[in-house]
Amino acid sequence: MASPLTSLVNDDSRYQKCFQLFLERSSEHQCMRDFIHNMLPDILASIGNGKSHLNVIGVGSGAGEIDLEMLSELRLKHPGVTVDNEVVEPSGTQLQNYKVVVSQKPGLDYIKFNWNQMTAIEFEEHWKVKKMTKKADFIHMIQMLYYVKDPGATMSFFRSLLDKNGKLLIILVSGESGWGKLWRTYRNQLCSPEISQCVTTGDLKSLLDSKGVSYQSYELPSQMDITECFTEGDEKGELLLDFLTEVLDFSKTASSELKAGVLELLRHPDCSVESNGKVIFNNNLGVIVIDQLT
Repeated sequence: MASPLTSLVNDDSRYQKCFQLFLERSSEHQCMRDFIHNMLPDILASIGNGKSHLNVIGVGSGAGEIDLEMLSELRLKHPGVTVDNEVVEPSGTQLQNYKVVVSQKPGLDYIKFNWNQMTAIEFEEHWKVKKMTKKADFIHMIQMLYYVKDPGATMSFFRSLLDKNGKLLIILVSGESGWGKLWRTYRNQLCSPEISQCVTTGDLKSLLDSKGVSYQSYELPSQMDITECFTEGDEKGELLLDFLTEVLDFSKTASSELKAGVLELLRHPDCSVESNGKVIFNNNLGVIVIDQLT
């Protein structure tokens, strides 16, 4: 049955508000940074084949904080290279934030930024219409495959753009996270049929295994304080619930049965641990790295 609830992604300003609170309440960006500084350099070591110019595509780049940290590691691993960086981001607000950061951050002269305010699907169509032949050495898709209709097809398209020794990096919530449990339980009620909102790295691994595609995978431990969700009428709790369920105004629009069920599950040991009066949600991420098509 199609969900009668409105997806949070339909209201960009509310989504951005929820997302900012999520970043404050979770260790999401910290666990990504740990991965970028400790593990990504080895992944990036083999790209480029000794070229002095590298092409990078960031899909769903947001405000660019994570992109710029990856580009910094790329530069350290390949000193002296110049970089052509395609930024693909549908939110005008986030893209503007990214541009502001770039304008204020010194030492980015080696990067040429190409700004694309569009979705991954629009970028794919745009690329095909223009019959682009440019290949990419590094493509990253962080926390964005939820917003496409067919993650496998989107993954295949971007993989087809990789140059020799190129790498495609995907980060999503882990199938072993609280999100995975929440979505497996309430997929039909919460997840929009228009997009693949409930996809985890577990789903992607199954898909890649079925196609015989080899990949590397990593688990990134992360957590999120969701205590405020359990205080009726708490404004921040309602924003967090919207983010967790991806439903606009979940507390006001969901049936009392669905709301009670979701809150009960969020407290369940499969999703969270309770410690010192706080409810800490399992926000673990999964990373998948895929090589070029051979």
